[in-house]
Amino acid sequence: MVLCKTVGIRKLLLMALSLLSLGCTGGDTAPRVEFVLGTFCRIDLYESADPKLYDRLFSRLAELDRMLSVNRSDSELSTLNRSAGLEAAAISPELRTVLDRALFFAEASGGAFDPTVGPLVKLWGIGTENPRVPPAEEIQEALDLIHWRDLELRADGTALLRRPGMAVDAGGIAKGYAADELTAILRRAKVPRALIDLGGNIYVWGGKKDNTPWRIGVQNPLDSRGTYVGILETSSASVVTSGIYERFFMGEDGTRYHHIFSLGTGEDGDKPGYPVDNGLLSVTILAKSSMDADALSTACFALGYERGCALAESAGAKAIFIFADKTLRGSAGALDTFTLMDETFRVETTP
Repeated sequence: MVLCKTVGIRKLLLMALSLLSLGCTGGDTAPRVEFVLGTFCRIDLYESADPKLYDRLFSRLAELDRMLSVNRSDSELSTLNRSAGLEAAAISPELRTVLDRALFFAEASGGAFDPTVGPLVKLWGIGTENPRVPPAEEIQEALDLIHWRDLELRADGTALLRRPGMAVDAGGIAKGYAADELTAILRRAKVPRALIDLGGNIYVWGGKKDNTPWRIGVQNPLDSRGTYVGILETSSASVVTSGIYERFFMGEDGTRYHHIFSLGTGEDGDKPGYPVDNGLLSVTILAKSSMDADALSTACFALGYERGCALAESAGAKAIFIFADKTLRGSAGALDTFTLMDETFRVETTP
């Protein structure tokens, strides 16, 4: 499971300045970019640009950071984690909503997506200044603390992590939830079109001014950020990608250790507690709900092509899988609005 789809500060800044959406009509004022949720967040309201509306949107992101961040000791989620194995902790209805959806995808994916993966992520430290390959015994100790069924959401408004040392990390779903919350504000404000980019989690709201679809670049996982394998066309939808290029470090033996971990529920050959190794480079999800797209991008990557397709389709989403042999495959209908731009890749249309 991926816990936080952030990258280095320099790469995030480049990403904020070079948006993943292509062919957009220009707005009347510049978009706003701020660092929140552990990443650079960019919102473009185009002709509806209003400083007060931008303030509302970014204020909402700051609220969600105070609720969902595992890097803030004062966040609601950190309070829950500190109570692990001790007592149930009171949680807000909003945090319950996020955790409930995370548990839904944990069950639907057979545990490939698991919000209690915090101990393993902390152990590896990928994305921090001190990443490492942990000893096997430490990995097993972390795995022993991970199971979504040991996160209990109670009817009295509390949540319980049953064992000491357990920790929830909402990074695999938080930015998706945040994007959905921003679109709710846009809907109430009757904004006709906007583009939300939360560190690579994209939501295109409404339609473009010329009534053509939005064009969203699908990152080439083997090249520099902003280099695209192809273009997806869509309206009022979220596009989220999980891949080996987002957060990783290179081991002394030249092995790339990325941040999407196997929990023993994926394809044969994966080592539980280590980065998923199933021949995939990335998975891109197209869905109406960004929270669903966020969770599905992780789960489908961990599950592999066949089981990932089945999960995406059951959730009403579309998925594009990019493999290490530079082939692309899609779930039902996923490639209908996709145009390949890089001829070194090829689309595989047969099962």
